[in-house]
Amino acid sequence: MQLYSESDVDTSFLADRRVAILGYGSQGRAHALNLKDSGFDVVVGLRPGGASWPIAEADGLTVLEPNDAVKGAAVVMFLTPDMVQKSLYKTVVDDIEQGAMLLFAHGFAIHFKQIEPRADLDVALIAPKGPGGLVRRQYEEGHGVPCLVAVHQDATGNALKTALAYSAGIGGARAGVIETTFAEETETDLFGEQAVLCGGATELIVAGFETLVEAGYQPEVAYYEVMHELKLIVDLLHEGGLRKMHKFISDTAAWGDMVSGPRVVDAQSRAAMKTILSEIQDGTFARNWIAENENGMPEFKRMMNADLEHPIETVGADLRGRMDWLEE
Repeated sequence: MQLYSESDVDTSFLADRRVAILGYGSQGRAHALNLKDSGFDVVVGLRPGGASWPIAEADGLTVLEPNDAVKGAAVVMFLTPDMVQKSLYKTVVDDIEQGAMLLFAHGFAIHFKQIEPRADLDVALIAPKGPGGLVRRQYEEGHGVPCLVAVHQDATGNALKTALAYSAGIGGARAGVIETTFAEETETDLFGEQAVLCGGATELIVAGFETLVEAGYQPEVAYYEVMHELKLIVDLLHEGGLRKMHKFISDTAAWGDMVSGPRVVDAQSRAAMKTILSEIQDGTFARNWIAENENGMPEFKRMMNADLEHPIETVGADLRGRMDWLEE
């Protein structure tokens, strides 16, 4: 493992050079403000009339249309949704300077060849391992969120140094930057989302809720047990791994963990995980997702509506409405 810290980074590779941030969602806002506060020259590229434009201006940032934002920029960071990046690149590519860097926070568009970058451009990735709100908050508190760095195309010979300078600008080098590849970042990120963090975790929660309710238990009690209390466990795991979780849960819970967990995530579950990973690696997932987008996302919308209309959401909304501290 190659791990870079602040002492390994030469921020002069971005000194007096413009950084264009395309997009102003969760990550876009965090990156732009952190870079600005680190003393870099930052502009934000947004479509005129969009909701983000006045927000970015209110944050004290220079906002331009994407084509104008990339002109003269040494780094063009794509922080729009994956499925938008292909068309956005085609829109701005002729205005990007010779020898500039295309930078991404997720490798999907490059790894799955949605974008075929110009040969004169550096192409790299800086992927914070946390949501934009955390990236901003940690920076403001003097800390940072760990990042991954990868170089896909090194046209200038300085791609890695420039990407690391960017990582320092957003606070990532404070926590450490691990070198990887576009393939590794993209495939592991998609797998984590699908098998564990989003798909696996939410499906487990819903299945647990349904099991308890179908057995006659009150939906509210079921919600507390399988959804509400999950944060306690996730926080312990995040702070200290399995060791801290086992230290702070009861012996009864630990015994149940060890004897029952493998019955839920069993050989069949592991086989499904391997199939999911295989479909990510061979491009099946990407092709299906791209096709779904091009078709207007009917299945996406159908499944999303089914999720949001599930009884666990009705019960949860009512219970969360009684917990005013959650708003904080």
